[in-house]
Order: sequence, then structure tokens, then C-alpha cells
Amino acid sequence: MKWYKLNIISLLLLLFMANPIYAQVETVTVTEEAQNDVDVKEIVFGHILDSYEWHITKIGHKEIGIPLPIIVYSKTSGWNVFLSSKLEEHHGDYKGFSIAPKGTKYEGKIVEYNAQGDQVRPFDISLTKIAVALIINSILLVIIILCIARWYKKRGPESPAPKGFIGFMEMFIMMINDDVIKSCIGPRYKKFAPYLLTAFFFVFLNNLMGLVPFFPGGANVTGNIAITFVLAMCTFIAINLFGTKHYWKEILWPDVPWWLKVPIPMMPVIELFGIFTKPFALMIRLFANMLSGHMAMLVLVSLVFISVSMGPVLNGSLTVASVLFNIFMNALEILVAFIQAYVFTMLSAVFIGLGQEGGVHNEDEEI
Repeated sequence: MKWYKLNIISLLLLLFMANPIYAQVETVTVTEEAQNDVDVKEIVFGHILDSYEWHITKIGHKEIGIPLPIIVYSKTSGWNVFLSSKLEEHHGDYKGFSIAPKGTKYEGKIVEYNAQGDQVRPFDISLTKIAVALIINSILLVIIILCIARWYKKRGPESPAPKGFIGFMEMFIMMINDDVIKSCIGPRYKKFAPYLLTAFFFVFLNNLMGLVPFFPGGANVTGNIAITFVLAMCTFIAINLFGTKHYWKEILWPDVPWWLKVPIPMMPVIELFGIFTKPFALMIRLFANMLSGHMAMLVLVSLVFISVSMGPVLNGSLTVASVLFNIFMNALEILVAFIQAYVFTMLSAVFIGLGQEGGVHNEDEEI
């Protein structure tokens, strides 16, 4: 009977440790948790927020992480480049730079202090956790696409259909190109297909890498609003820079009763406002969905540590429930990773397609 219980415990621990969020949480003992309150806020925001080091885990009292380069320009000392580990080695202050403490204006950011003792932000282009993850994921995406292109370059149109990973990627590419981009934009879809395909695979890959439990995964790239802002701005430029005359006419002088346009240009103002609400919706939708998924898993993980002081029965029950729900949430997040990439691409294609209405095109563009 003992081996049966041991196998169950081992299985639960294996499933729990496989959770990508748990891999980012500090490893603590029951005795330590009984003596200290668990700071759920610190656990949650410590994972989803950006940082100047890539924290992996904590074993006992030893922190395991990867220091990242800090690159700042100060008006007093000029350019400064050093690893984030230097701050820890010098008790949080190196060359006059330090991490702003909690509750301050620049909490968690690199700051320096002026002659009056006030916090001042230097020009900061440091390679933070999100920036490094973005670079790694982008390189990985380029490698994948180049490998696919190389396979097709070596084969002619009469070659048999690809199998394995190449065939899997072809299915994705054809699905997005034919079912989303072509159907939403119309005859002029080829002009925008490269950007939209890139956006889809970029979002999808970053979503998946955020679920990987070990380095270089685990960074919540698409849950950072700066990333989704840039993606939304790219769609905003594609919509308005390449919009047709008919598109701009419908914005500046829409086909509505004249009293809605003069003397008060109510409809043109609403249409102009709509230009900015489209990319804003794209930005918030992707950011909020990816952020909420990571936060939900972190809260479920925290239940294990919070319930330590509630007794072994309740703690054991909540631990099992947390593991099962995290397995379910991980499976759901894989689906969400695809859905959010699909929805972002589809909405971008729809908005771009609206900007192409009334445009003159050649018949051969439909092929």
C-alpha cells in the first residue's frame, strides 16, 4: 500500500512542477510558510512584470537567475553598461544607479538621485527580461520560416506534399492566408499577406513560449502592453497609409444626411474617433487575454502556499485541486494562444479590408 501512495504523490508533484508558472515561483518548505505569510501579489506581479534579470527559481536561500545587461545614459556620467548582478554585489547601488523601491514613482525601474535627493530616470535601453525573450522568440521564428522556405526552394511545384513539421506549417500558412487574409481583404490581399502572416506567427509563437516552464520560455511577452501597442500601431499604419480615397471619403464626408455633417460635423468626428478605437481594441484584447491567463494560473499556484497553515487535510485538498485546475488551465492556454493570434490577425485583416473598399484593382489580383 505504501508504494501505491508514493506513486500518487510522485505523480502529483511531477504534474505540479511541470506547470510553467510554478517553475517561476520560489521553492519553499512547509515550515517556512508556516512562519511567513505568502505575498501573493509579489508572486503574481513578479512573474508578469518586466525585470532586469531573468529569475529562474530559488533553492533554499540561493537565488538562481540570469543577470541581464543594463544600458543607461546619465546626464552626469554619460553611458553606463553593466550587468544587473552588479547591483546585488554592491548592495543595490552601483555607479549611482539603483532599482527604485516599492511605493515610489519609478518602482522597479533603474533610477539615480540628483543633488536634491530626488529620483531621476536616466535614458534606459536595457535588455530586460521581456526584451531578451522578444529577441530569442524572434530569432526562433526567423529560423523556422527560413527552414520552411529552404525546403520549398529545393523542390519544384510537382514535388509531393510535405510531411511532418513542414506539412504542419503549410497547413497553418494556407489556412491563415486563404481563410482569413484573402476572405477579409479581398482582391488586394497579396499586398498585406506578408505582414499579417508575420503577425499571426509572431503572436502565436510568443504565446506558446510564455507557457514553456524553463528558460528561454516563461516570459509573458504578449502580456506586456508595450508589445501589443507596437503590433496595433503596425495595423494602424497598414489601415490608414494604404487606405483608398473611398475609405477616406467615408471618414471625412460619410454618406449620411447632411444635418449630421453640417454645421456640426458629428459623423466625421465619430468616424475619425473610430480610426483610433480599432487599434486600441486590438491592443487591449491581446494584452488583457494573455495577462489574465497567466494571473489565473499564478493565483491557483498560490493556493498551495496560502493553505499551508490551514492544516494538512485542507492543504492537501487544495493542492490536488490546484494541480488539476492548473493542468486544465495550461491546456486551455494552449488553445487561447492560437485563438488570440487568430483573432488578432482576423480583426487586422477586417480593418485593413475596410480601408480597401472602393479601390481600383486588376482582375489578375484575385488569382
